[in-house]
Amino acid sequence: MDIKEIQNLIKFVAKSGASEVKLEMDDIKITIKTGGDDKGESTTYVQQIPMGPAPVAQPQAPQPVGQMPTVTAPIADENSKFITIKSPIIGTFYRKPSPDKPMFVEVGKTISEGDVLCVIEAMKLFNEIESEVSGKIVKILVDDSSPVEYDQPLFLVDPS
Repeated sequence: MDIKEIQNLIKFVAKSGASEVKLEMDDIKITIKTGGDDKGESTTYVQQIPMGPAPVAQPQAPQPVGQMPTVTAPIADENSKFITIKSPIIGTFYRKPSPDKPMFVEVGKTISEGDVLCVIEAMKLFNEIESEVSGKIVKILVDDSSPVEYDQPLFLVDPS
């Protein structure tokens, strides 16, 4: 089950008026809880069950929408001087504010703290991802309009 199917399921449950839906398949468990009031709020839990002897990953603590991206130094030797900007949320990555506008950033562009780097759409909300560091964009690691996971690397920045 991919992210689009999960998003469509959430929309369907929200429109149906059900307060809670649980779905269990071979490798995935989904629980969707909607608020009783008409604010359209919902809570979704997705649990992927590994098949076979694969190691079980520890779940990440959820991070509220609108938080700043996680910034860590990558382990690779060739990229050790670069800072990795990671996705703070799950959603769809967009490099432009709209299809007819220019890209937020390009490789080689110098950025400052607070500059908008991209937009990640999650459940019809477009979240601007701002830089926490100043530097030069060395590499863009995700294609435009691609789904991204929590903590997935998006950009490499040279802080020097």
